[in-house]
Amino acid sequence: MKIVILDGYTENPGDLSWAQLEAFGELTVYDRTPYETAEIIRRIGNAEIVVTNKVPLTREVLEACPNIRFIAVLATGYNVVDTACARERGIPVSNVPAYGTAAVGQFAIALLLEICSHVAHHSEAVHAGRWESAPDWTFWDYPLIELAGKTMGIVGFGRIGQTTGRIAKALGMTVLAAGSRETEAGREIARYVDRSELFARSDVICLHCPLFPETAGMINRDTIAQMKDGVILINNSRGGLVVEQDLADALNSGKVLAAGLDVVSTEPIRADNPLLKAKNCFITPHISWAPKEARQRILDCTADNLRAFLDGKPIHVVN
Repeated sequence: MKIVILDGYTENPGDLSWAQLEAFGELTVYDRTPYETAEIIRRIGNAEIVVTNKVPLTREVLEACPNIRFIAVLATGYNVVDTACARERGIPVSNVPAYGTAAVGQFAIALLLEICSHVAHHSEAVHAGRWESAPDWTFWDYPLIELAGKTMGIVGFGRIGQTTGRIAKALGMTVLAAGSRETEAGREIARYVDRSELFARSDVICLHCPLFPETAGMINRDTIAQMKDGVILINNSRGGLVVEQDLADALNSGKVLAAGLDVVSTEPIRADNPLLKAKNCFITPHISWAPKEARQRILDCTADNLRAFLDGKPIHVVN
């Protein structure tokens, strides 16, 4: 059986092993594949198992590769695959759910703590010699913020949202939640409110919801106007949840004190993204998901998905 991985580098830049997948057949791994239909088709060739992270598998690709029997997505999101066409052709598509719950929740808090404490900036200042030459025994360049007693609002209160909420609660914050079905576990962490109340009452707003038509652009000029002056926004979910020019304007005016973003609307980020020049905007290159432990879970789950398919009982099927 021939297996091809079209874009393996971000999942495994060399610190993990593909041995679990090699055990199933003849494995070919491409670090990266250009998003060009002809090249994607050429690299798939007569492979029966196709593994992708972000390389698009369109109808044209699927129809040109009749040997494909199974598609494994090295991620939770699977919008890169034409799942309807795959279903028509009898090709199960499996994803990897819930692998990054701890990592993404941790990273949301890391963004928030950097905004509140400016650890990286002050460490760089010390290494640059500013402390040894300081007139006082201490200094700080930005207002430092204590989170205890403040309110965090989390939009999207599933597994990741609840993970972030538990950490926020441990920091002494009050937690509000919106946008998810209420659960007993959720009520132990947060009080459920509607989105408008969450925007109005929160000192910190964290986005942990999927990108659907009803959530696209949910952070915009109008919803920002509902928020407290000096609110902090954290988004390591999906860039499309935010109207980026509106957020940049709010940062530059001071309406939004700061934003911590691990995602943007187009990735890699474009040079003309207005957030690159906005005040107090902390941007990281979509790495919430990337701790080695989380990537190992992706690999383990992908191997389980392939094994289950070969056993005739596919799991985590999205189509």
